[in-house]
Amino acid sequence: MKKLFHILFAGVAGLLMTACSDDVTNTSAGDGTPVVIAPTVTITNITSSSVSVSASVSGGGIFRKGICYATHSMPTINDHDAMATGNDFTLSLTGLAPATTYYARAYAMTEAQTLYSANEISFTTKARSGLDELDEWKAPTYADDYRSISGWNYRDQWNLANVHDPTVFLAEDGYYYMYQTDASYGNASMGAGKGHFHGRRSKNLIDWEYLGAPSCMMETPAWVLEQANAYRAELGLPAITDPQYLYWAPCARKVRDGLYRMYYAIGLDNFIKTGKSSRDAANFDGSWTERAFIGMMETADPASGQWEDKGMVICSASDRGTNWNRSKIDGDYGSAYFRYNAIDPTFIITPEGEHWLAYGSWHSGFAIVQLNPETGKTLQPLGKPWAANAAELEANGYGKRINTRVASGTWARWQGSEGPEIVYHDGYYYLFMAYDGLDIPYNTRVVRSTRVDGPYSGIDGANVTNGANAFPIVTHPYKFYGDYGWVGISHCAVWDDGNGNWYYCSQQRFPGNYPGNASNAVMLGGVRRIVWDDNGWPLVMPERYAAVPQAEITADDIIGVWEHIDLGYSQGNQKSSSDMTFDADGSIKSGIWKGGKWSFDPQTNTLTANGVKLKVSRECDWEASPRRHTLVYAGINGIKTYWGKKR
Repeated sequence: MKKLFHILFAGVAGLLMTACSDDVTNTSAGDGTPVVIAPTVTITNITSSSVSVSASVSGGGIFRKGICYATHSMPTINDHDAMATGNDFTLSLTGLAPATTYYARAYAMTEAQTLYSANEISFTTKARSGLDELDEWKAPTYADDYRSISGWNYRDQWNLANVHDPTVFLAEDGYYYMYQTDASYGNASMGAGKGHFHGRRSKNLIDWEYLGAPSCMMETPAWVLEQANAYRAELGLPAITDPQYLYWAPCARKVRDGLYRMYYAIGLDNFIKTGKSSRDAANFDGSWTERAFIGMMETADPASGQWEDKGMVICSASDRGTNWNRSKIDGDYGSAYFRYNAIDPTFIITPEGEHWLAYGSWHSGFAIVQLNPETGKTLQPLGKPWAANAAELEANGYGKRINTRVASGTWARWQGSEGPEIVYHDGYYYLFMAYDGLDIPYNTRVVRSTRVDGPYSGIDGANVTNGANAFPIVTHPYKFYGDYGWVGISHCAVWDDGNGNWYYCSQQRFPGNYPGNASNAVMLGGVRRIVWDDNGWPLVMPERYAAVPQAEITADDIIGVWEHIDLGYSQGNQKSSSDMTFDADGSIKSGIWKGGKWSFDPQTNTLTANGVKLKVSRECDWEASPRRHTLVYAGINGIKTYWGKKR
């Protein structure tokens, strides 16, 4: 047998490698017919998962030929092989691991023996790039209109259907857990044996497993009615014997490994004076409805669904003593009895290890109190939840006000703000909140402070603790071209994954004109990415999160038609998109910024258009059919927020 030709190649991306010789590899097939493995092998098209290999093998008696390959030297057909036909062939080796060195040899099989080139070629696949991942990405397929599976018996198919007032945290087991208010389309999740504050979980924030009962609380804690009646006895009021409970907006957090806490709200829908149910207008007794309570539960493992109730943390409190009178059941909001309504808790641990609880809804704004880290209860023992004035109420331990939408006047006691959520990021505490009614107008605002207990200011510098309007807006009812869009987008959860990635989740509702007579009560969970702008303000991306790979974006990607939305406040109205065209010459050819200029910084993914800085990311186009990936932007100019999506 003649000496086999020696050949060794080290492949790199995009390099064409060829070895040539006047010699050929000759060997006998056993019948005297030579088998020739030519000394020229070509490597092309190296990617993160594939490579093309060209070779030439000829001769008599060959019944199988091709390339064998492995991640170790001197591979054989017992490793991996790709079979060829014809004497001169090109094979594509696929399914390779990224950034990995492979070894390959040409081979020929005869009845007598298997012949290999004596030495191998080697090549290294590329590292995986965002563009490779983008090509392989698949859009979520679940339907937004879940009415056909809205019933309780279909709950294993709900995914993000029937989400209301969500709270989200990442647990030790790698799951994100979401808990919520009991509300659902058609009240499907309410009723005997179904429990309260149901949970669901996900590994990827896209596919959610509904946990249902008993993921959390199965029975109303006895202490709620006992404490309410104890306060009533102290006030000389009759005991409530027919409690009408309301279950609202929990906040769940990981405290440390092996300890999770959930703060929840339970209200009593009974009149103060007589204790009768306020669900029957005939019972109206000239008083406001009873107080709400915030309690706390703990678990070592949220997957177990076993939460141990720890009792009361705080309750609704009044600065009007015993003046709970109301002139009519459907009005007189200016005389609202409670200064702070004990629902919508949000819990935060500061970088210094302090624990704080903020709460409040509609009644006069939000309060914040410091907690004992060991017990999860208020650091200061609570006094009576009724006082002669605000200062006395704060002295009794019910907290200091950190936000009010209306500082004085008729509507100071009853104002459209609720659902506080506080997170810490890069030196600031950010207070997210819901504005307006939850059915259609719901929109989300954010303000910030260097102190967790305020004062908080908007992006315009206005002091919201003292009653200024909160800006910027981060979500608002909207619709892109050719779609019905979404309304009621607020009461959010905000969190990070520990790796610098931030997310926003809230309910979002169908508008009233959705086809098929869809109710505005169709509520879907909307998870969105948060990108922080150059001034440290959070931008919620306009399209929902779908794990679209964040492949490199270039200026060429910006060129084309975009749908632009001005999120300037318009109560109860959906903001519609309009077209805007970015031309290759850096000009804006059409749209509201027509005549302006644009430029793009790929290092920060910042599009500057008409002087406005917009952060660009890759997200799912949920309005497209079929769904696909696209580019979106969000940015703030002054107090105004802008959203956009590329067509």
